[in-house]
Amino acid sequence: MSFNIGLSGLYAANKQLDVTGNNIANVATTGFKASRAEFADIYAASKLGTGQNSVGNGVNLAAVSQQFTQGDVNNTGGILDMAIQGGGFFVQKGSDGSLEYTRSGAFRSDKDGYITNNTGTSRLQGYAADANGKIVKGGLVDLQVSLSNLPPKASSTVDSTSNLNSSEAVIDQVAKPFDPTDTNSFTTQYSTTLYDTQGNSHPMVQYLVKTGSNQWNSYTLIDGRNPNGTPISGTGAVAPVASTLTFDTSGKLTGVVTPPSALSNTTLTIANWTPGTVTNGVWAANGAAANTGGIAINMANITQYNSASYRNPPVTDGYATGQITGLKIDGSGVLFATFSNQQSKSIGQISLASFNNEQGLQPAGSTTWKETYASGQPGYDAPQAGTLGSIVANSLENSNVNLTNELVDLIKAQSNYQANAKTISTQSTIMQTIIQMA
Repeated sequence: MSFNIGLSGLYAANKQLDVTGNNIANVATTGFKASRAEFADIYAASKLGTGQNSVGNGVNLAAVSQQFTQGDVNNTGGILDMAIQGGGFFVQKGSDGSLEYTRSGAFRSDKDGYITNNTGTSRLQGYAADANGKIVKGGLVDLQVSLSNLPPKASSTVDSTSNLNSSEAVIDQVAKPFDPTDTNSFTTQYSTTLYDTQGNSHPMVQYLVKTGSNQWNSYTLIDGRNPNGTPISGTGAVAPVASTLTFDTSGKLTGVVTPPSALSNTTLTIANWTPGTVTNGVWAANGAAANTGGIAINMANITQYNSASYRNPPVTDGYATGQITGLKIDGSGVLFATFSNQQSKSIGQISLASFNNEQGLQPAGSTTWKETYASGQPGYDAPQAGTLGSIVANSLENSNVNLTNELVDLIKAQSNYQANAKTISTQSTIMQTIIQMA
């Protein structure tokens, strides 16, 4: 019986050495989780026996369990390097279509822009974004970084905060009609860049003329012409149409009236803009269109106080064509692409998986695990939802192996192996003595 006990001890010590050696070998493996050999004693059970004098039959390997504790997160600077701070697993789709789960966030993009693991064999899974950058939490999709240009968007709104100096002198427009080339014919001017449907930029200038104690006229020119493309001087000239701004005695805007409409509101709408290009002094329509709904210029935040005239930088929703210049990933796993036209747009969101029993996952190599019956079905959601951790961009999670502890365990396993070998050696000596007595 002692031989079997010793052999079981040798087997257990050997397994402990294997587990410890595997931990040490993967101390530098990104996202690796250390394992622990767990043992159970063996006793011969008798249905009617009392067990008071039972002698054990040795030891058995009960389980090899992985320790899913957090590893250290270190910054690497890699654009697609990611670490999970907290619970959850990245979801990958293998080349065979099966899903894999990993804590290793060493990702890269392939020739088609898909985000893959560092071997290029599995694609990172997440949620897609629509054309407006809104995340659509439907089924999981292969996340892709598209290198195509961001299409232009025609301007439709202009908004800003400004003040018109109430102490400015009134200009008699009969004696001095508005002329954009004569600075004495207007009080101040504001410029805004507009974009047409092809992404061409056009300067829009609003000239403001104080015509009364609480009244101002506003003339809007685009590309130095009327919005409809007619010139303001020379052949075919058409005089600019003035919008009238009225303020109350407290300097607050009461309304804007733009002929031919007599309605008063706080929005100046340009509905007839024809985008064009001036070449060698000759204007011609450029084939692009303005926003079909017109351009709404919000005038509600204009005041008339006795202070210097100023205007805060305008905000417009239009922009030119943009080329992708960078990628940022926030804590919730949203991928933001930045473009050369100062725009940014979400192009997808990483999904994380969670399991009721992480110990039930099956190690599949390459620092991945697969679902089993024991692990239960995965739950998918965005990072920072529920018990799921957050994404740390430009970083990787180190192995959670404690090298000092592993080296101590190595010594203990070696001692166990030697001690069990001694048990067998001692039993052999006893057997030899009995044989010699015969």
